[in-house]
Amino acid sequence: MEAKVEAHPAIHMRTALMEDARNAPAEKHETKVLARDVNVFYGPKQALYDISLKIRDRSITSLIGPSGCGKSTFLRCLNRMNDVIESCRVTGTIELDGDNIYAPTVDPVQLRAAVGMVFQKPNPFPKSIFENVAYGPRIHGLANSKSELEEIVVTSLKKAGLFEEVKDRLNDTGTSLSGGQQQRLCIARAISVNPEVILMDEPCSALDPIATARIEALMEELKQNYCIVIVTHSMQQAARVSQRTAFFHMGYLIEEGDTTEMFTNPRLEKTQDYITGRFG
Repeated sequence: MEAKVEAHPAIHMRTALMEDARNAPAEKHETKVLARDVNVFYGPKQALYDISLKIRDRSITSLIGPSGCGKSTFLRCLNRMNDVIESCRVTGTIELDGDNIYAPTVDPVQLRAAVGMVFQKPNPFPKSIFENVAYGPRIHGLANSKSELEEIVVTSLKKAGLFEEVKDRLNDTGTSLSGGQQQRLCIARAISVNPEVILMDEPCSALDPIATARIEALMEELKQNYCIVIVTHSMQQAARVSQRTAFFHMGYLIEEGDTTEMFTNPRLEKTQDYITGRFG
């Protein structure tokens, strides 16, 4: 008789969270980020063309499309990370709660605290687990005492679903953790400075299925308090975790809307072709 293989608890957790989300009453989500006519140039080359997109608060929006289509470029526009590229020029407007983030009075450092980023490859600092999370609150002056800083670190690790696994080894280096744990540490680091938006650029592409399940379950929890935007090449992941999806192709926003609707009844043939794997 073939032995029955039990699913990992993280997969059960994700399934339960997704079931709860499906059964929950519909909520009204306000627009958190509004992009209007955004164009991006790298020197003479144009990478994005007239992108206009509403991103809702307390929900997950997936950006999908083939490699080189502009989705990561657009993601980096949302916290002005493209500013560090000398040849990059951005036109149009992007508003966070109605305020233009490209206004001359906006401090990009403060903006990046409000709009945190989690990258494709986990990038913990070469510091202890505690110091990885404490770094942001310390430089932004969010704690007035050692006890307040410790409380922020513990709370952030708990929100990232990591505290129980590392509570007895907070002085170990962040790089000593597994890949999935490192990514959750980076998420804890991002939320330690009280962001309003969390950007994730393919956060699971370097992780195994169990670690991916943990990150997806974590995203389901975090969306209760944060606006989350995720770039993903996985159609399955976009369908599992996001409420809205935007499809990019060759620098253009082709189609956006409710994720379930886009994956079952897309308006455009190009969207259908990409989702079903005919190109990309």
